[in-house]
Amino acid sequence: MVSQLDITRREAIDAYHVIGEAPSPDLQGIVRLAATVCGVDTAVINIIDDRSQHQIAAVGFEPAVCSREDSMCAAVIARPGRVVVPDARLDERFATNPFVTGEVAHVRFYASSPLITPAGVAIGTLCVFNESVGDLDESRREALDLLAHQVVDLLELRRISRQLSSSNDQLSRFAGQISHDLRNPLTALSGFLELAIDSPDMDNAPDVARVLARAESAAERMNDMISDILAYARAGGASPQRSRIDLAAVVNAVIEDLDASIAGSGAGVRVDVDIEPVGDATLLRAVLQNLVANALKFTAAAGRVPEVAVVAHPVHGGWRITVDDNGPGVPVADRERVFALMERGDIEAEGLGIGLSTCRRVIEAHGGRIGLDESPAGGARVWILLPDQSEQTPPRSG
Repeated sequence: MVSQLDITRREAIDAYHVIGEAPSPDLQGIVRLAATVCGVDTAVINIIDDRSQHQIAAVGFEPAVCSREDSMCAAVIARPGRVVVPDARLDERFATNPFVTGEVAHVRFYASSPLITPAGVAIGTLCVFNESVGDLDESRREALDLLAHQVVDLLELRRISRQLSSSNDQLSRFAGQISHDLRNPLTALSGFLELAIDSPDMDNAPDVARVLARAESAAERMNDMISDILAYARAGGASPQRSRIDLAAVVNAVIEDLDASIAGSGAGVRVDVDIEPVGDATLLRAVLQNLVANALKFTAAAGRVPEVAVVAHPVHGGWRITVDDNGPGVPVADRERVFALMERGDIEAEGLGIGLSTCRRVIEAHGGRIGLDESPAGGARVWILLPDQSEQTPPRSG
């Protein structure tokens, strides 16, 4: 008989759509890092329902499916928590398990950290193991827990993206671009994981801790962004929050999330944004992330090393923010058209029109305006005017 807990667990698993899918590169990156950090050859992400254990990503062997009765992780999921077993032959939970006895494998060292959804449902484990006896020191145990949390973060990102995409037509278009923008902190997270994997000093605990801290920071920014944008979308996309914003901190987060694109293109980015406008920090961050990413992408596509400047200053009744680049620019005749959904002027590159239409929708929801000019650097300048909270109309710009 299936218990209510098993039903709840299956519903939570079904919401993530991971059963039967090919292992994703991001999840594969996490299991590779887990194996490296823990000093073992094999690691796996196990999803456990009422019947089976599904290995959705693995390193050291090909992921497969086994019965729940044969699963080592199923023996500990009833009481979710970190488990470290130096020799599984000496543990009564595992001594007769086929993965230990040799019927399936010869597991000796075993460690796992539970995958717990935001609702508190344990759906599986991030597990590492080896055919020789072993152990983990406290820093590596904590790293395993952190990586398990990041597995759930990635699954939540997918779930929320699908949820947004299934909403009404207007919000679906909005969600399409926001889901694209959310990949930037995810790219940063994946980059930090790869950096840790490739580091020649993986045995140096301070270096491991530093890289994992940066990965955790990227994951936290991603979570905050997802939560706030989901709340905005559920409200109909017309009610941004209004509070005083540290714009420098917002732009620094954007630069951090775009680190891979900046480093890959050799770009230079200048930031001068010492103002505190009023608005929705998450939505404005999504706008600026989109604008800076476009500046990098289209300048590099034109065969130039990108030079991007993000500048902000107060104006009468509000604030003005500009993003300049040295790319190909946008012809005068196309500068209004590219703000229409799916219009991209003469630039044959994915994302420009959808991104700018989303940016306009967000800025107008703030009572502001956004436009395109020629940049003094020779490329494009995107300008934004945000009104002071006390103003009824946005400031005018020439």
